[in-house]
Amino acid sequence: MKYLQKLILPLLFISTLISCSQKKDPETSEEKADSKFTQKQQDSLVDIYLKNGAWKKDTYSQDWQNEIDKGLKVDSTISYFWQQKAMPLFKQSKYELGMPFIDKAVKYDPKKWQDYRAFIKCIFSKEYKNAIEDFKNYQEKYGYGFVMDHSYNFYIALSYLQLNQFEKAEKLFKEDYEKTIKENGKGWLHHLDLFYYGISKYEQKKYEEALELFDQALEIYPQFSDVQYYKAKILYKIGKAKEGESLYKKAKENAAKGYSINEDNVVYERYPYQVRWP
Repeated sequence: MKYLQKLILPLLFISTLISCSQKKDPETSEEKADSKFTQKQQDSLVDIYLKNGAWKKDTYSQDWQNEIDKGLKVDSTISYFWQQKAMPLFKQSKYELGMPFIDKAVKYDPKKWQDYRAFIKCIFSKEYKNAIEDFKNYQEKYGYGFVMDHSYNFYIALSYLQLNQFEKAEKLFKEDYEKTIKENGKGWLHHLDLFYYGISKYEQKKYEEALELFDQALEIYPQFSDVQYYKAKILYKIGKAKEGESLYKKAKENAAKGYSINEDNVVYERYPYQVRWP
């Protein structure tokens, strides 16, 4: 009997949601656009099909996908469902499968998910031109902001680096560098931002300027092996071979200990200019 109750109660709840979906909720006086459910009712569906459904399954399993599909059959306009379908696929490098799902998430809630999609294009699927377009469009609509701990300009500049448009990359990195110092002080500079700003100069043979930025990054993260590697290359180029050789060995030792780019998503994707050690 208890087992039957567990099966029937969620179905009754969903039926109730559908039957009253045209009624206005006292806490959300208007219905959610493109959906027959109010926001409060959609939150309940998220609890049913994510919290008590997909999230209890293996993230990379078909069970995860099937639980979300159940929710989409009730309301296909819930952007979070689409994002949660896409997320594991990106982490498995199944970009072609995941992108249509994140496109759906953006369709139903662009403010929440478009910058995330642009991030995915930059770091995961490596669609750099599309990433730039997505970020620029988002900034035109919603303004300057951050996603995954870095500014939109950071990812646009990173995309320019990957397209060998080094001057454009340098300009944006510089803007963010100066903005950070002006608004929050040097203590808010991020070692990864400094690394890539330095790379934009390194690629243009502005070696002394690149060294200054690499040294700033190493002040924050002294064992950052990728910075040490590129600094060592510059030292070789400017005639300081002995110093460069010493730093190269230290970089290799630190890399072996795991001191590399430490972004959360580096578990899934190699970041631009991350050193591939032999």
